[in-house]
Amino acid sequence: MNLKFGNDSADTGSFKLLELPPDLCKLVEQSLESNTTATWTIKGQTNDDAVLCTTNKTYAIRSIVLSNSVLVVTRPDDASTVGSGWEQEDVVIRDTLHEVLELVPSVPRLQVLNGLLRGREYDEGHEDEDMEDSQEGDAEEGRPTKRRKFTYDDARASLQASEMELDRGLRERRVLVLDGELRPIAPTHLTTVLELLLNYLVSLSLPHSAAPVTDLTLALEDDHEIKPKVTTQVMAWFGQVDDGLWSLNVNAVVKEIGLGILRAYKWWQDDPIPESVFVSKWKTAVGDTFEESVSLDLLLGNYLSQPSIDAFASSEPTLAYFPSSTLPTEPVARFADLFLTRTRWKADDIAPFLSEICVDNKERDKLLLKHARAITDAEGVWYTARMK
Repeated sequence: MNLKFGNDSADTGSFKLLELPPDLCKLVEQSLESNTTATWTIKGQTNDDAVLCTTNKTYAIRSIVLSNSVLVVTRPDDASTVGSGWEQEDVVIRDTLHEVLELVPSVPRLQVLNGLLRGREYDEGHEDEDMEDSQEGDAEEGRPTKRRKFTYDDARASLQASEMELDRGLRERRVLVLDGELRPIAPTHLTTVLELLLNYLVSLSLPHSAAPVTDLTLALEDDHEIKPKVTTQVMAWFGQVDDGLWSLNVNAVVKEIGLGILRAYKWWQDDPIPESVFVSKWKTAVGDTFEESVSLDLLLGNYLSQPSIDAFASSEPTLAYFPSSTLPTEPVARFADLFLTRTRWKADDIAPFLSEICVDNKERDKLLLKHARAITDAEGVWYTARMK
């Protein structure tokens, strides 16, 4: 076999070598065995670091420089070249590679949704609203024009996340899909819908493990003018809908109602609430049927707990709303915010505020090792800022 450079240099620089992790190799092998196609998409705008998305995972793409060059070679283009200086056993060098692209599991990059959906919130009384933006208008007539809708298809095409991760992200952010448009539901309205659902489960004597969807949606529409397309999506976020029956996820509903109460006591407004008072309000809101499910563990990553500093009060701790979703997504900035909030953190306290930026506990431990310093005393392990 003879190696020869081709006469056409058009191929130079057009090849990339991609190293697949074991799970993607397995997908390729399975698709070959079943004669199906494994579809992957590379996503990213001009200023983004590109990612590769499968149907359910996102991978960051990193360039690794090779110590030895790799040649991309093929047979001659066609048989006509044989006999014109080419031999049958010759191969043509198409390109020389000096790097390999590595795929590393990554969290989906959905933080831009906060900006894209700002001002599109769906609240009580918005059922018949046609979205308009008073900042934009017709220059000649001075009237506000309809704001361009941001749709589910727009999100799927532009956001750096797999389709499954996008759907999960929309559920976790409580974003409604109404006629294709994405509309985050107002937290207060969401709490109202959930409390009404719990009340009707009791008043209509419906089992929370198999409640007829039609009965609940009609009750909310007739009595409170909440449209079924809103109610059914809320029900799907907080349980399973199958064959017209809703199986309630008790912990998910109880958690959301607890968050609805806690949001009134914001950390940045220095407005905490005594823990016992908060828990009492929470139990009252969910009702006797579900009060046994009330637990502060459901709200981890959404509050700060502080011991009472009032010498004349009991030693009962106070709670303040501090959601991890408002923290920066970049690790350096997130750790900076956390250590500005508290100069030191217990391991169990800081962990919930890192889950959104880590794919697993192993990556979380690496971030802690890189950005924090561990100190052990009589109370256990504490983390302080590595960089002042």
